[in-house]
Amino acid sequence: MAVATAVSLAALNGGAPVPRAGAGACALTSGALTPDDLPAGSSVLDCAAVGRLVTHAGAGVTVPEPGMAVSVDALTQDGSAHGFTLAVAADGTVSYDLADTGTHAPAPGRATVPDHAHAAGGAPGRARAACADGAYATADHKEYGTYEWFLGDGALPADLAPGDARRAFEGAIGTITAGRNDCGFGDAVTAEARFVSRTGNEADVDRDAHCTARDGVSVWDAGDLSGGVVATTCSWSRAVSGGPDELREADVRFNTGDHAFTDRPTDTCFHTYDVRGVATHEAGHVFGLAHVGRGHESQTMFTNSFTCSTAARTLGRGDVLGLRALY
Repeated sequence: MAVATAVSLAALNGGAPVPRAGAGACALTSGALTPDDLPAGSSVLDCAAVGRLVTHAGAGVTVPEPGMAVSVDALTQDGSAHGFTLAVAADGTVSYDLADTGTHAPAPGRATVPDHAHAAGGAPGRARAACADGAYATADHKEYGTYEWFLGDGALPADLAPGDARRAFEGAIGTITAGRNDCGFGDAVTAEARFVSRTGNEADVDRDAHCTARDGVSVWDAGDLSGGVVATTCSWSRAVSGGPDELREADVRFNTGDHAFTDRPTDTCFHTYDVRGVATHEAGHVFGLAHVGRGHESQTMFTNSFTCSTAARTLGRGDVLGLRALY
């Protein structure tokens, strides 16, 4: 009888979840939710919210199961903040990190790279500027062992052949795991990465650059995303006592529906993104780096990736300091 009553109430409520018997009041409307609809401190169990979409500032994630967190980080054409984290504690309690560009340790007198920086490394003095700026931001997750990733079996950015795409992505991921930079810093990253194979699985990212439910396979691929988004990373992690969450899956999708990419920017490049530079930025998210905002354009983790520039292929001082803070 109790089950039948719950079903009837759900039908009367347009399909919105009905609280469990004895639970606190919770009734979610149909459609996409916001952090106001599912506020911090509420329970995904009482609200039957697992699998529901929560959006904030143009970004979105699917509510994970208890004990997991999901982060969405979008690299945008205009450099605007576009990402957040939703965590669900083991008891079902929700919490959020809605700040996308909280930076640490900014260096005084930092220089910036102009928006028209282009091929062969960007604006003059970029390396000097990158090594003078110590700003960084980190997410609350890291890779404790080896990140095992797959290459999607569909079209790839810049129409790269699978072998070329694999090498480009491996090089970008290796820049993070080896901490490659021109600032004189040695490698302090303990995490590793391993390419597994091509896969029929797709990155768990929808056309609106929202994170969908995870499938347990970390996939790098390409497809059509929201027009202002260049690439998106979705990361799922599990809580670890006394430390950052443990990465369990991270998917990366390039937006080839609205943006052009190249693996070899030239002096004649126009409105085209460097595959390896964008991939290095996205790999930073995979391993726990977050965005830095205006004033930190010389860092790989700046919220925008400049067209026709290869500068982001190499880490800046802040990028390295962020990795050292995590590893």
